[in-house]
Amino acid sequence: MRSLTSKFEAQCYALMRFFAGFLFLCHGVQKLFGYPMPMPPGVPPFITYGAGSIELVGGTLIMLGLFTGWAAFITSGQMAVAYWMAHGPKAFLPLVNQGELAVLYCFAFLYISAHGSGIWSIDALLAPGKEPPHHPD
Repeated sequence: MRSLTSKFEAQCYALMRFFAGFLFLCHGVQKLFGYPMPMPPGVPPFITYGAGSIELVGGTLIMLGLFTGWAAFITSGQMAVAYWMAHGPKAFLPLVNQGELAVLYCFAFLYISAHGSGIWSIDALLAPGKEPPHHPD
């Protein structure tokens, strides 16, 4: 049975891609520019500059829908690494080790990587006539 919102699937996906990218780039802005709040003291430079750069650039590309597949694949990998570096050693379950956000980003970006840019993206503007994938009912 088709859901109530299934006719808006492409638009819902575009909004999810946009806001996931936007929220992710906010983490990069925080790491690199200390806005809207600074990082805690003692954060290693590879986290600040390495992860921060991936978050800022990757989040921006995902949000805009430009090179989305690659950007989402790289950010998904970054979140997998972040989970196992920062959260996994504390406890196995994300609820216990406070890694839910890393897991959610990891799998959301993996899905975006597999799905592609969709509508309302720069990739779609650069490849006119290329239809986004349709799912059977």
